[in-house]
Amino acid sequence: MRELADAGFPVPSLTPEQRAVFAALTPDELALVLDIKSRLDAVEPEVRAHAAVAGAALF
Repeated sequence: MRELADAGFPVPSLTPEQRAVFAALTPDELALVLDIKSRLDAVEPEVRAHAAVAGAALF
């Protein structure tokens, strides 16, 4: 869970079931989840701008 928290996941807000899913991830799966989160975080301002302009109609 530490890796998830360090990456910005709201670990304290996760349900026990969600925590169990994350805890069961293989190292490769966890690396993939963290990579995807990093990519999404990198484009977040752009995604938010689209949502504000297009009313999130594109997403």
